[in-house]
Amino acid sequence: MTLSKLKLAAVAMAAVLLAPAANGADVTPEEARAIAKEAYIYGFPIVDNYRVSYAYFVDKADPGFKAPWNQIANIARVFTPADTAVQTANSDTPYSWLGMDLRAEPIVLTLPAIEKDRYFSVQLIDAYTQNFDYMGSRTTGNDGGVFVVAGPNWKGETPEGVTKVFHSETDLGIAVYRTQLFNPGDIDNVKKIQAGYKVETLSSFLGQPAPAALPAIDFLKPLTPEEEKNSPAFFDILNFALGYAPTVPSEVELMERFAKIGVGPGKTFDRASLSPDMKSAIEGGMADAWAEFDTFQKDKIDTGKVTSGDLFGTRAFLKNNYLYRMAGAVLGIYGNSKLEAIYPVLALDSKGQKLDGANRYVVHFPAGQLPPVNAFWSLTMYELPASLLVANPIDRYLLNSTMLSQFVKDADGGVTFYFQNESPGKDKEANWLPAPKGPFWIINRLYWPKEAALDGKWKAPTAERVTD
Repeated sequence: MTLSKLKLAAVAMAAVLLAPAANGADVTPEEARAIAKEAYIYGFPIVDNYRVSYAYFVDKADPGFKAPWNQIANIARVFTPADTAVQTANSDTPYSWLGMDLRAEPIVLTLPAIEKDRYFSVQLIDAYTQNFDYMGSRTTGNDGGVFVVAGPNWKGETPEGVTKVFHSETDLGIAVYRTQLFNPGDIDNVKKIQAGYKVETLSSFLGQPAPAALPAIDFLKPLTPEEEKNSPAFFDILNFALGYAPTVPSEVELMERFAKIGVGPGKTFDRASLSPDMKSAIEGGMADAWAEFDTFQKDKIDTGKVTSGDLFGTRAFLKNNYLYRMAGAVLGIYGNSKLEAIYPVLALDSKGQKLDGANRYVVHFPAGQLPPVNAFWSLTMYELPASLLVANPIDRYLLNSTMLSQFVKDADGGVTFYFQNESPGKDKEANWLPAPKGPFWIINRLYWPKEAALDGKWKAPTAERVTD
């Protein structure tokens, strides 16, 4: 054998020896279980976002389909119980949805001028479910503008006529537009605003030839929510999605560890070749992840020690806290960053018991103590465990600040709301939100919260169980 061939053989052998073994060939079941737990917590938001993105932008037969990639879909209505793809969705603002495929070139989002007293926002979300930036009333104002969203591989300069360029860490992402609806009669005004939301490629905006088209993505069929919880096929979806998410520097070591069980961009998670012990270890790691989440929710979320404001934001804000990121996706995927909105949760009554439609509850806001916001606030109910809006005979899914003139005031000038399955009586129905017969929770949304809400000076009221 020649020297050059010897060198090539040595390099090849070194590559084999140093390459991470697939599907746990060099790890014990105990270590594989620990890695699977870590990878599951890390990957749940990515896989669940993939499920929603597939329904909204890929599968035209899905009832939730919105539009193909890079085409905006304006929904001129608010969410109802019939909308089931996204858990804990708001029902205050008609949505516009944009699935962003940034592989070939950036896309340009043009926003119209909107009246000053109407709140709107455009939330930019990457495939990790991190909110990497915003446009809208709070951040860029209501005067309109032209904005570019670029993928991780674009290095161009800000084009002339563009207000700002936003950079996504991932090739695929979502832009969620929220346009405030003042009342049912306001819907035509919202439609006019939505018609002014323009989306085009950068080459189209500049009047230049488009770059060479990239091959269409051959998307895998997503898992159902139940399969996401229990099936090792979860890691097939995670690997696929990570193929469109270049590894960031802070996660290089993490990906090396995940690679030991065949998880990571470009990896193959070969479920068919798993030994019984390794299959059990992987499934055990997934169960361990949910056990940690359940404990976290019980001890931190339900008690208010960790709030929604802690769970959503940029990578820099979250500091790679993957349990927080998972909790945000489980409890309300695509939730806003805290400067845009906070979500005080009413999950327990004043005695620490979970809310249930078998009981009756009141929530009282004293005079002058309504949620402090620059935009608006709402109280929305969701049945559990699905965390979807509650179908009810009066088709009311929330109580919000635009309804203030309809509410019956207390003698002291405050407002008391009623959360129960049966009517509290005709004289109180204006302040009633119908509950399901079983477990539920209430999300108090504060859009564009004031400092008193952010620094804790204002405290959200508790739900008091009615015992008489």
